[in-house]
Amino acid sequence: MTTHIQRSALLPYPARALYDLVNDVARYPEFLPWCSIAEVLESTPEHMRASVGVAKGGLSQHFVTRNTLVPGQSIEMNLEEGPFNQLHGVWTFKSLGEKACKISLDLSFDYAGPIVRATLGPLFNQAANTLVDAFCQRAKQMHG
Repeated sequence: MTTHIQRSALLPYPARALYDLVNDVARYPEFLPWCSIAEVLESTPEHMRASVGVAKGGLSQHFVTRNTLVPGQSIEMNLEEGPFNQLHGVWTFKSLGEKACKISLDLSFDYAGPIVRATLGPLFNQAANTLVDAFCQRAKQMHG
């Protein structure tokens, strides 16, 4: 069963600033409480492979995505490995003048079996549902 999450927000910051924030995967553990580790495995201007660990209590999992980057505009994530049958997401960053933007996240995923759904599901669902809010708060911290 596929879970689909769509979230968006309007922010008083340039789209490029938010793109840079979301694309700075290595800093996720600094402000995402469920993120135990984040590592960039490969990076070019158009692509990134990243590993992200999620943890809460005694439960931890990690997954690897291959991200297609359109600097300042979008980040498309596709699962390479992890506890999902599939995971696909797209962040979009739309300029609304020089000092504002709309960010959107469209994310769909399907857990690799009922045991993974039962154990990882509550943590990952909460994390996915709060991602846009977390990046909004981080933008406020970083850009005032």
